[in-house]
Amino acid sequence: MDAGNPCRHDGDLRFIIMIRIAVAQLKSVSDKQENLQKALGLIEKAKTKNADVIAFPEFLMAFSPGEESAAQLAKRAETLDGPFVSALKQAAKASRIATLATLYETCAIPERVYDTAVWIDGDGTLAAVYRKLHLYDAFGFKESDKFRPGADIAAPAPCAEARCGMMICYDLRFPEMARMLALGGAEILLAPSGWVQGDMKLDHWQTMIKARALENGCYVIAPDQTGNIYIGHSLVVDPFGRIVVDMGDGEGLEIVDLDLGIVAEAREKLPLLKNRRAEVYAKHFLGR
Repeated sequence: MDAGNPCRHDGDLRFIIMIRIAVAQLKSVSDKQENLQKALGLIEKAKTKNADVIAFPEFLMAFSPGEESAAQLAKRAETLDGPFVSALKQAAKASRIATLATLYETCAIPERVYDTAVWIDGDGTLAAVYRKLHLYDAFGFKESDKFRPGADIAAPAPCAEARCGMMICYDLRFPEMARMLALGGAEILLAPSGWVQGDMKLDHWQTMIKARALENGCYVIAPDQTGNIYIGHSLVVDPFGRIVVDMGDGEGLEIVDLDLGIVAEAREKLPLLKNRRAEVYAKHFLGR
């Protein structure tokens, strides 16, 4: 985070507050140790770029092919204090970089795992945990055959001067979740993903991310898997719905400086959060 000199914007004095995020796009393999080593290397690389945060895609721990059984996937899973997360915590602390990572988390339900995102502070503290709420039972897939859905939304995690809300992949298709995170104070939504290839899927991906950013006046950072069955095209979209970064279909690390002043500007010019009519919505049992 860099608090620079004040500058003029629309006649008002404001301070530029920047957060530097490293977005990792990678192709996970079935060997979780190989993926871990790749992740640790990327954290080191992000350190050399003076990043405040590094964000990894969904399924960082391992690629699970369709023929892998629920029992086999459950054997891959680890607890939050297992070696996978522990190594990431050590790396985050050593590099002083907040880290958003994902894993298959052990679940008490037999032959089921959680699809979990963890937020690790730059001091190595496991600060927030989010278990994917909406399982991808769509387009011929049925994640509920192997996964257990989470039960709640994680409160936005503090990062420098911002608050970051966590979503995972299919969650992007549910605008209620993004809105609740924004109302909870999130200026940045982070959505690690494994967006599956298919007809119109790239269009869906871009449209969903732009919509979530625009309707909530926030940044959306969506690191995606590439290769295997996934589309790549990790995106960074600003609060006005503009694509800042599209990483294409190759592996890599993209460094992006986010200006929180643009969040304030978007929410002032287009005050969608303030203009909501929650008292009317409540009459229609929106949660049914």
